Amino acid sequence: MIEKVLSKNDVPIRLTDERWTHIVEEHCELAGMRMEVLDTVANPSRILKGGESELLAVQEIIRISIW
Repeated sequence: MIEKVLSKNDVPIRLTDERWTHIVEEHCELAGMRMEVLDTVANPSRILKGGESELLAVQEIIRISIW
């Protein structure tokens, strides 16, 4: 499956299953949060400059665990 969103800067972003698998392998904390990641790209609370001139969409997510 391929989802598409427009970034805050109106750049079309595609998220393929292959790319999502790669993301989750490197960032296991994002497993099960595919739609939240896409929403963050479209509606970030902040945009930061990355290390190789890329832009990083950021959204704070608060998770509460009750034991």
